[in-house]
Amino acid sequence: MDIHEIQQRLARPALKLIAGGFRPAGTDEESWLGNVFLFRPEEGIPTNGAGEPLLPYAQFYLPALPFNSPALEGVRVLTLFMSDPFPEHFEPMGDNWVIREYGPDEVLVLKTLTVEGAFLKPFPLKAEAVPQDFPLWDGGGVPSALEDEILKLERAGVIQSYYDLVTHTYEHKLGGYPSFCQSGVDPGEGFEFVFQISSDAKIQLNVVDNGSLMFWKHTVTGEWAFYYDFY
Repeated sequence: MDIHEIQQRLARPALKLIAGGFRPAGTDEESWLGNVFLFRPEEGIPTNGAGEPLLPYAQFYLPALPFNSPALEGVRVLTLFMSDPFPEHFEPMGDNWVIREYGPDEVLVLKTLTVEGAFLKPFPLKAEAVPQDFPLWDGGGVPSALEDEILKLERAGVIQSYYDLVTHTYEHKLGGYPSFCQSGVDPGEGFEFVFQISSDAKIQLNVVDNGSLMFWKHTVTGEWAFYYDFY
């Protein structure tokens, strides 16, 4: 198997999301980090079991983005709220983290709701298409059969390293592959990686030590899974 075929088998499209650097338009059709302002009429900020409000982390207006994950088909707006400190790895959604998905015909209203202790600095997001994102080597999503082919190329001296073949987007992104700092993990059969929010000094987010928050969705049940790691 040659280099081009390996790249074709591994590549996935992604959307790099860049915080700030432009003046927001002030419309409902923008995506944000650190800001959630679209809710159903009866909704407010979600709370945990102790009644403490979760922090607004992200709002994605998907029709305005040039790429969308197949797992989000039929979703117009997605919002994310999380606790501080972060939930446990793979903790079920509902108490310490909540993703809300809204369909194309749902009535949403603009609400300005503040949360005491919210530390993320809100910024609108600019999207940049990444035609090819590749998995990281150590548990990042390279199938074992392709690992063998890549190692053959290394032993033959065609390449020095897997990273001679690929590039990886580490920033906030939709689609592509997760940016593990340690050995990668598998959330289970049927889960598809959807998006990540990475450490970013501009929005005042440090995931423990320059890590990333990563989110998967089950292709059949619609269940979400959450994981993070760091250096």
